[in-house]
Amino acid sequence: MDTKTLRSKSREVLEKEMKDAQAHLKQLQFSLSSNQLGNVRDVRKTKQLIARIQTLLNQQNAVQA
Repeated sequence: MDTKTLRSKSREVLEKEMKDAQAHLKQLQFSLSSNQLGNVRDVRKTKQLIARIQTLLNQQNAVQA
């Protein structure tokens, strides 16, 4: 998901996306540790998505303050 689409979402939706991405990351890390993960790059992409969402949430907090 790119930053432009994330910026158009509300805070509640971003928080839900964050929880989903974190759960997905845990699942990927578990699969990676048991050698069942075929595409290791998915872990990196998920971490980047989480970082993007956190950045947007922090920016929204800065604007509100």
